[in-house]
Amino acid sequence: MGAPDGPTLISSVQRAFRLLEAVSEHENGAPAKQLARETGLPLATAYHLLRTLVHDGYVRKLDDGGFVLGDRLKSLHTAGGAQTLLSRVRPTLNALRDELSSAAYLTFYEDGEIRVAEIVDSPRTPRVDLWVGFEDAGHATALGKTVLRELEEGARREYLSRHHLADLTPRTVTSVPELLRRIESPPLAPAVTDLEEYALGTVCVAVPVYRGNTVGSLGVSLPVERRDRLQEIRARLLPIASRVTRSLSLTI
Repeated sequence: MGAPDGPTLISSVQRAFRLLEAVSEHENGAPAKQLARETGLPLATAYHLLRTLVHDGYVRKLDDGGFVLGDRLKSLHTAGGAQTLLSRVRPTLNALRDELSSAAYLTFYEDGEIRVAEIVDSPRTPRVDLWVGFEDAGHATALGKTVLRELEEGARREYLSRHHLADLTPRTVTSVPELLRRIESPPLAPAVTDLEEYALGTVCVAVPVYRGNTVGSLGVSLPVERRDRLQEIRARLLPIASRVTRSLSLTI
C-alpha cells in the first residue's frame, strides 16, 4: 500500500525544485503560465505547487501576478553560507578542544543578541551545563563579556538596558557599573574570564573573533581546579582566534 506514495512524493519534490529554479531565472517575476511552460508542468500542477511554496514563504506572489523567490529561501541561503563558514573553522575548534582538553565555544553578536554558533566537546571534555541561555547570560560568561567588551559603548549600553543582570551564582556581577569596570580592564586583556560567575565549579576564558564586521568570541570552559592554567590558555587562544577570524573573513 505504501509503495506508490514514495515515487509520488519524490515527484512532487522534484517538480517543486524545478519551479523554484524557473522562478529564480526571472528577477522581476514570472506568471504561473510561463513557469508551467518552462518547466513542462501542467498548469494546474504549477498553480498548486506555487500556492504551497507561497504559503511556506519560499516563493512570493507580486501584485501583478508574477512569482519571485521568497524570504524563506533567502534565509536558507544565508544559513547555508554561515554553515559553510563554520565548516572551515570546525577542525580548528576540534584541535583546540583536544590540545587544551576543554570544550570549545564560538559565539557571535547577531540581531542585538549574543548567540552560540558552535560548541565542540566530547565525553572527556564535556560542555558546561547551559542551564541559562547565553542570550540571557552575556554578563556572566567569558564569551558574552568578550563580545560586550568589543562593542562600541552605545551598543554595549543598549544591550545591557535590555537584559537583566540575573544573579546566577554568588559570584555573578549584577551591577552594571561594576560589570563595565571589569569589562573595560580585565587582567588578561584582551581575554576575558568567567570565574564561576555562570556556573559554580566551572571557569572560562574567551578572546574576540570577527566574521567580517560581526564581533564574536572564542573560548573554552574547564573545571575550577584548572584555574591556574588561565594565563597559559589565554596565550594559546590568541593566535587561534586570529586564525579563526581569517577563515571566517574569506569570501564564500
